[in-house]
Amino acid sequence: METLPRETIVDVLEDRLQKDVLSGRHPAGSYLPPERELADGYGVTRTTLKHAFGRLVQAGLLETRHGVGTRVRDFLRLGGADLLPMLVRHDAGWLEEIFEVRRSIGSLIAERAAARATRTQRVALRTLLEAVRAGADPDAVQLADVEVHRALARATGNRVYVLLTNTLFNAYLPMRSHLAHPFQDAREAFARLEPVVAAVEQGDGDAARAAAEAYLTATEQLMLAGLGAR
Repeated sequence: METLPRETIVDVLEDRLQKDVLSGRHPAGSYLPPERELADGYGVTRTTLKHAFGRLVQAGLLETRHGVGTRVRDFLRLGGADLLPMLVRHDAGWLEEIFEVRRSIGSLIAERAAARATRTQRVALRTLLEAVRAGADPDAVQLADVEVHRALARATGNRVYVLLTNTLFNAYLPMRSHLAHPFQDAREAFARLEPVVAAVEQGDGDAARAAAEAYLTATEQLMLAGLGAR
């Protein structure tokens, strides 16, 4: 058995500060109260506060200037896609926006993969697709499905597509148990994805794009329906 992680006071404070920033209690561009005042307000030491600040600075939510103070960063103007996993944990409403990008980027990736995939990559795609059908449980099926999409991104020959794909998966895979509805039946999951791989194998960009659009739309609807049913 794997030992469950234990939350420290720094973890708890980081989560509280994160929520206060993302909820607008501390608006973008505003300075946080002085450290002593903030530490007293949260009932923690200044050392604990500094550790939590350090994590949020690294995450891109805060910026600290010596002798000036700690300011809330305007993450919607200055932040990057690396913030998405944190934002999804704070507000599941981000999922619908992520899925919109997933549809547009995913269909474009399939089209590019059809035009650029090497013979070796096409063979690898078929092998990875078979792993979807062989998945022993919904989690295994979903993770196998993910590897097909990572391979499609690699087949474009464009590393930015690879990183974008990774970022989108990083945003929602931590909560994948709530999004497992499309992967309950391994054969059905295979059948939904197979047309995408087949079109890439045939080098048909238009067909690959259309198949990916259909696949991504269908799985999105199933995921959101399953999430709403909880």
